[in-house]
Amino acid sequence: MTSAIRKAMLPLAMLLGAAPPQASLQQRVEATLREAGAGTRFGLVVADEDGRELVAINRDQRFIPASNTKMFTTATAFSTLPGLDAPDESGGASVRLERRPEGAPDVVVTGFGDARLSSAAECVTDCLATLADAVAARTRSVHDVAGDDSWFPDERWSSGMSWNNMPTRSGTGISALTLDDNEIAMRVSPGAVGTPPSVELPAFYTLDNRALTVAGGRTDLGFDRMPGSTVVRLTGTIVAGSAPERLRLGVDDPALYAAWRLRAMLIERGVGVTGTVSARHRPLGPDDDPRQRGAAPPPRPPLPEPLARLTPPPLAEDLAFTAKVSQNLHAELLLRRVGRVHGSGSTADGLAAVRAMLASAGLPRTAYDFSDGSGMSTYNRVQPRGVVTFLRWAAGRPWGAAWRATLPVGGVDGTLARRFVGTPLQGKLFAKTGSLNATAALAGYMMAASGRTLTFAAYANDIPDGGNATKAMDAALVAIAAAN
Repeated sequence: MTSAIRKAMLPLAMLLGAAPPQASLQQRVEATLREAGAGTRFGLVVADEDGRELVAINRDQRFIPASNTKMFTTATAFSTLPGLDAPDESGGASVRLERRPEGAPDVVVTGFGDARLSSAAECVTDCLATLADAVAARTRSVHDVAGDDSWFPDERWSSGMSWNNMPTRSGTGISALTLDDNEIAMRVSPGAVGTPPSVELPAFYTLDNRALTVAGGRTDLGFDRMPGSTVVRLTGTIVAGSAPERLRLGVDDPALYAAWRLRAMLIERGVGVTGTVSARHRPLGPDDDPRQRGAAPPPRPPLPEPLARLTPPPLAEDLAFTAKVSQNLHAELLLRRVGRVHGSGSTADGLAAVRAMLASAGLPRTAYDFSDGSGMSTYNRVQPRGVVTFLRWAAGRPWGAAWRATLPVGGVDGTLARRFVGTPLQGKLFAKTGSLNATAALAGYMMAASGRTLTFAAYANDIPDGGNATKAMDAALVAIAAAN
């Protein structure tokens, strides 16, 4: 075959999605990504230990990173928050009694950004029951029960998040007073064929049951709730004789939910509650935006001495959990806790800290834009080359090894437990995933066949229905690692 014929066949091979014999690594990777089908826009940069780019595709284009955003949030927490390996004394919730002019006192439970407070019956640490016990030991009657989340300003959702996520656990409200991951469980059991299923739902919500028990087929249940509403509409079908389904609902006002649960616990302990349940919020204002207020937020008066305060486990444990399973709420709380170090705890304060870290890493300002800490915002953008620059910089920080250890491991754990199984990258790829509508992302580190560590950032946007971008991205990374 002549050289002219080979050159003529090269574009044809590319169009067919197969790399020609003796193609370069870049060409082979491009051919692999084309196997995802038409329409997907890919961005990929892979660099060796010296920073030399081995593969670069659309390296300076901007991509929606989805939950890949969380690695910037957790890295900022590692670089900003002190004492991550010590018990989390600054974050634990507290309870206090407020004396009234006459009659029983009010009970106020206050949150300070801890993500792990639990009201579960099996709770053994960081438990709301501990606060309830402290109240019950002091008084047998209270008036109102209030949840106070004013440690952060009241901004329960970040800009750019799809409103349809709000009723779900993926988009539950963000609050300094968080309980049970700000989720409520709904248990749905089949009834007789042709009748609605039976539903167990805490009275915090009201049920509108439109679902139906069917004789065959498959269970397909859904639910919806308008923002701000307490009415949950259950729809779809459940197969007769099947096991119960457990659905997880988001909570719009977590501080109110925490007060509601505390009231129930007090009654269980024989404490009479004669008043109402309420929430105390701090409205978002100009002082919560570092661009408007100047160098420092105004001082706030100290809180009254609590009756009891919890000390959660080390925050480092929650950083690992957040990254491994890609927990949205926990990432948003971390962003606000970072923002509280030198500001008011607003999203803007947290994002200012992220920008400061990325400036230290040498990223140009055009390489990123973030509107939240979890990646649920469709406003977020990153450039693959900038992400690789960040990853290489982070690896050299004093906290770099501990931070890298929080990332999911291919074929082993977290959101990568089922990916790269049976490939040479199983157990040798450490990266943060990302998935959103028409979006896939993966960025981190992998060990090449030579034993060298490669740094990579891979993004797919505009994925059509039926596209298989994730499979193509994984195959490309396996090929790159094998060739190096």
